[in-house]
Amino acid sequence: MTALPPPPQPTASPLPPPVLAPAATVSALPALTGMIAVNDVSKFFGSVVAVSDVRFAIDGGVTALLGPNGAGKSTLFRMMCGLTPASRGTVRVLGADPRTDRDVRGRIALVPQQDALFDHLDAHGMVLIAAQTHGVDDPEGTARWALEQVDLTDVGDKPVGKFSKGMRQRVKVASALVNDPDVLILDEPLTGLDPVQRRRMIALFHRLGDAGRCVLVSSHVLDEVARLGSRVLVIAQGRLVATGDYRDLRALMDDRPLRIRLAVSDPRRMAAALVERGLATAVSVEAERLTLDTLDADALGRTVAPLAIELGVRLTEVSPLDDDLESVFRYLVEGR
Repeated sequence: MTALPPPPQPTASPLPPPVLAPAATVSALPALTGMIAVNDVSKFFGSVVAVSDVRFAIDGGVTALLGPNGAGKSTLFRMMCGLTPASRGTVRVLGADPRTDRDVRGRIALVPQQDALFDHLDAHGMVLIAAQTHGVDDPEGTARWALEQVDLTDVGDKPVGKFSKGMRQRVKVASALVNDPDVLILDEPLTGLDPVQRRRMIALFHRLGDAGRCVLVSSHVLDEVARLGSRVLVIAQGRLVATGDYRDLRALMDDRPLRIRLAVSDPRRMAAALVERGLATAVSVEAERLTLDTLDADALGRTVAPLAIELGVRLTEVSPLDDDLESVFRYLVEGR
């Protein structure tokens, strides 16, 4: 794989094999700077390496962090928030060490992936506690404002223990906004939200980023990442394996066939036409479903509907089978 050329923000150095370099070699590169700057950071838990020599810097705006379970995302987030120290390397947020600088920790907010709510409280009570904990001047008003940002002003006194997963997520985001953070770190915040609330939450993240805040969001859904923003960091097996624009990331896989599934009333006739026109390199047919490999997904997308009309067949589904995060990771980590 040709390494993705890093954009000005965020940046990443070429990655070594997953073997820890001696400490003396890690500091050879000049330190990166930014609202969040992670310089050659590793984290060990005994003999387990959770994060290995990760290096990037980001500034204001929205950045997406992609990684499968166990990749090291949550460990990175905890180091950025000062909740756990790096075993090697440095983490700087707003120019300071979040582990030792209390003032900087007060300018960071974390939305954890895990639920950490008091189920007997209502939404206002939960967010009010967060505001009081941060010592804001008007905790009542701040709590109401934060709930407005996530569309939770009309839920009354229903306890959060009876909320849906999506509503609980929104309470966590509201609780993270009460200190008006300069850096907002969100671990899978869109999980459980319905499509309307997902769009509204993404719009909120963009408003915060456009105001100059640094918003770092983890997600495992590529469609969400495409809407979250152009800046993407990909972590796998504790290492940063790619960085850049979402479209650049997808383009990394354009030198291999992409797998598409069609549901069509006459799959054999459609398959023959696609092969004849050079749009499919391999096909398989099962009942009324056709699975094909193509080297030009864009051309296929433009052609398949008009072709179905031309052939007089009924097309009811066009689904990419490998346009998912696990496919990206397999290619980036295993396909080099």
